[in-house]
Amino acid sequence: MARNIPKNEAQRLKEKAKPSTNKKPLFPRVEFSETTSQNMVFITGLLLMLLGIFMFFAFFSHLFTGKEDQSELNAPLATIEETGRKTKNIFGFFGAKLADLFILRFFGISAFVIPPLTFLIGLKIAFKRELYALERVTWQGLFYLFWGSLFMGFWIRLFRASDAWGNLSGGFGYYTNDYLFNWLGGFSIFLILFILVVFISLYYGTDTFHRWLEMLNRRRNTEDYPADEEASMGDIAKAKNIERVRNDLAKLKPKPTTEPLVADEEELFFEHDDNPDEESIRPHLPPVIDPNAEKPLGNSPKKEIALTIEETVEPEEAEVVPKPPLTLEVEKNTAAIDEAEEEEDSDDLVKKFGVYDPKLDLPHYHLPDLTLLKEYDMSKAQVSQDELNANSNKIVETLGNYGIGIANIKATIGPTVTLYEIIPDAGVRISKIKNLEDDIALSLAALGIRIIAPIPGKGTIGIEVPNKNREMVPVKMVIGSKKFQESNADLPIVLGKTISNDIFMTDLAKMPHLLMAGATGQGKSVGLNMILTSLLYKKHPSQLKFVLVDPKKVELTLFNKIERHFLAMLPNSEEAIITDTKKVVNTLNSLCIEMDNRYNLLKDAGCRNLKEYNAKFVNRRLNPENGHYYMPYIVLVIDELADLMMTAGKEVEQPIARLAQLARAIGIHLVIATQRPSVNVITGTIKANFPARLSFKVTSKIDSRTILDTGGAEQLVGMGDMLLSTGSDLIRLQCAFVDTPEVEDVCEFIGNQQGYDSAYMLPECEGDTEGGSEKSDFDPKNRDAFFDDAARLIVTHQQGSTSLIQRRLKLGYNRAGRLIDQLEAAGIVGPFEGSKAREVLVKDMDMLEKMLKSL
Repeated sequence: MARNIPKNEAQRLKEKAKPSTNKKPLFPRVEFSETTSQNMVFITGLLLMLLGIFMFFAFFSHLFTGKEDQSELNAPLATIEETGRKTKNIFGFFGAKLADLFILRFFGISAFVIPPLTFLIGLKIAFKRELYALERVTWQGLFYLFWGSLFMGFWIRLFRASDAWGNLSGGFGYYTNDYLFNWLGGFSIFLILFILVVFISLYYGTDTFHRWLEMLNRRRNTEDYPADEEASMGDIAKAKNIERVRNDLAKLKPKPTTEPLVADEEELFFEHDDNPDEESIRPHLPPVIDPNAEKPLGNSPKKEIALTIEETVEPEEAEVVPKPPLTLEVEKNTAAIDEAEEEEDSDDLVKKFGVYDPKLDLPHYHLPDLTLLKEYDMSKAQVSQDELNANSNKIVETLGNYGIGIANIKATIGPTVTLYEIIPDAGVRISKIKNLEDDIALSLAALGIRIIAPIPGKGTIGIEVPNKNREMVPVKMVIGSKKFQESNADLPIVLGKTISNDIFMTDLAKMPHLLMAGATGQGKSVGLNMILTSLLYKKHPSQLKFVLVDPKKVELTLFNKIERHFLAMLPNSEEAIITDTKKVVNTLNSLCIEMDNRYNLLKDAGCRNLKEYNAKFVNRRLNPENGHYYMPYIVLVIDELADLMMTAGKEVEQPIARLAQLARAIGIHLVIATQRPSVNVITGTIKANFPARLSFKVTSKIDSRTILDTGGAEQLVGMGDMLLSTGSDLIRLQCAFVDTPEVEDVCEFIGNQQGYDSAYMLPECEGDTEGGSEKSDFDPKNRDAFFDDAARLIVTHQQGSTSLIQRRLKLGYNRAGRLIDQLEAAGIVGPFEGSKAREVLVKDMDMLEKMLKSL
């Protein structure tokens, strides 16, 4: 039954029911400041990072202690406390329980995805930093967490190995596959793989499979290495550079704006007002601030700034303002903006992708190991104290016989010779001691005595005496030395030891070219092998290329195995090592073309040398789309220059001299060896551009002066004993010995690794392969009137003789000689062969008539 309440009573009850604003609340409200909430976020992130580390080590410990902890984990917690038993997990009961839950009960070994994800999320929350794209990594991690458990569960269910290998799949993977086996049986593995393919296609894109196939094809082609491959390694490297940098630029390039660069002409220079009472047209020019005008203060009201306008318009006349000349300023601003954008793009590329690494072309390449080199017993070759004392006494006695007193004598033992430094008495002429060189050699019964009077930088006179028992310098000793291993030189080469037993190392890039000479069998080829081996032990294939010229055909063939790694060659050559003297000229001219091309790229890049250019390219400040690429050093090695000078002469001398003069700055360096250092082989043009010269033992003082500009090389004792001249200094060295099997092992170690598709291709040189120029100068229209008759006569008799043309055609000797030259240029007869008649290249009249018609 409803109860009627009076109106006044209802009003009083409503007011009574309203809460009082003056009454204090039971619990005070807590207000968090902005700083407090930031601290809470930071602490939460740190806790997540700590949890990720905790889970990782707990999971890792579970792999070894999980089975032992099962009894403790299955027992009630009170029972464990009563008995006092402990889990084996390094993080105790909680760590064992957490690992058991995620690994054994849920996801198996795939649960190791969870700790790094937790750590990365905590890092993002605490420090606002992402080591990787967090969203992308999270989705990938969650997928592989479930899919990995499914995949491992299939094999465990198939072989029923849950007791032994249950940790690999976890409960989720095992029981899901148990369900799938009941319906699909073994076909369920195809369903699991299909899920992986679908994920890769949707998440990474279908191009992923194409890239994998291309990678497999490339690897198979690299392993097969077809002999007729003519792909240019230089072009491939350039293409890789262009592709990689283009992709990087595309990711960072801002989206093009849809606004026009230049507005409409009226909108640019005029501003229309819709109010008819005001000026109908006002000029809208760039304001020029008057320097004498008042500057507005920070807290003061706005003031008008005085502007100077070049042209003004009266409101009554409403004349059109002429267009100001802004074209030049716009071009300058555009160029400055483009340059700034390029620098910003390169900085962004470096920040996002790091500096360009040329070694990524062969990322798995390893430098040769020292175990490839032999060890030798060095205990026998020692200079005894008795030998030192005997030689010192004989030197003092011999000089005393000629009235030369010695104030002091000191010996420095080297691997091949011992240096005796003497200080003569006051008033003794140095020339008097130098003239006694043969007498000292006679008294010591030794060959190869060399007197240095005086020693540069010292107030002493040096007498070098060969040791009775020579010490061999093994290549392993010098290459394994700390001085060589820690060298930062561009092209470090270690040659051997000095007479003070110090390891001698130098930089070929600073030499910048090396001229070697020495008689047959004195160690030139070993010296070349030592230089090449030094470079192979320090440089990556992307940083260095060799052009090897070997007229002997047997000295440098050991390096054939590293063709796809370190050698350079002409595009149409069959072998990378040049043994045919006719091809040497084309190779040298090709290097000259390479030099000119490199200088053009250096000019465009604004660099002075190769080191600056490569530094710019590595820092992504040069665009490969403009032809720029990472330039490797190129070392040209010629084993026998004398043979080339005999066969080609000026054709070889001119490009060698040009390379020696100009190629240093762009990273092309020459190492030239010869066994006959005469003036017609080492000409003045070549010699002037080789400041560094290395001489082994030569036969005469004239040859020593030809190579070193001084005597002394004829006094060497051979077997790697050499003198190195680097300008004003003359250093005596014992060349390190590298045996042929050691070089073979090093080359085989490099050759067995993954290399480029082919050797580094030099620019193609368009030259006459036969080496002659008459054929190119031959003009069929200006041939002699008796040319056809002479050709028929020569082919009929099959005898290329000038006297035959004289007798039969009744011509003078000069005209008959010109006819023979024209027939040679036309390809009818062969070249001059001394007293023998020329070979006739056309064998029958039918072929001759066809040739004459074509001419």
